Amino acid sequence: MSDERDSGTDGTTDDGTDRPGGGTGTRPAPRIPRVWGAREDEVRAEYACDGLLDRPQENWFRAVTVDAATATVFRWLCQLKVAPYSYDVLDNPGRRSPRRLTPGVEQLAPEQRVMRIFRLVDFAQDRHLTLLLDHPEGRTAFGEFAVTYRVTGEADGRTRLVVKLVVGGDETAAQRLRRSLMAWGDLLMMRRQLLTLRKLSERQERQERQERS
Repeated sequence: MSDERDSGTDGTTDDGTDRPGGGTGTRPAPRIPRVWGAREDEVRAEYACDGLLDRPQENWFRAVTVDAATATVFRWLCQLKVAPYSYDVLDNPGRRSPRRLTPGVEQLAPEQRVMRIFRLVDFAQDRHLTLLLDHPEGRTAFGEFAVTYRVTGEADGRTRLVVKLVVGGDETAAQRLRRSLMAWGDLLMMRRQLLTLRKLSERQERQERQERS
């Protein structure tokens, strides 16, 4: 598909992890579906979404490496206020998520809506967006979620985009099964989302480099 790609020449694969001989060489934590693309140090790190839920049960991680500056990637994260950038036919009533930046959405403030069912509860410019799922329909469908999208710069100028999801709820056999199934569904949707945001960020970075040259 147009928003995904195979191994490239930048040292990363389509799951955002480092190829042999490329990137930092830090191996990802191989625990699919709860961990996809994230490195061990990223899994162990503290995030702004930690502590937001009263009944946290699981932590999920998704991550990619982006050949773009952190400010560029963060600006595209702000676009999540406009659209989900995943499989639009499923989670955006068939409307295509914008492929151009929407003026004004980079102006962040607590309580803003993100992807319709989330509320922005915390942010740091060019560092992270932290969200809480509080929409009644969303909570009925998916349960309790707190999420941090974090961007950090790499020594080679690229950016790590890491998402941590804290999943809450009851600790019952039925809920454990539900979370296990949701982890696969979330991986499918978030993989598409992160690869799409990576592609758009890298495209913008290339355009800006060409304009400067």
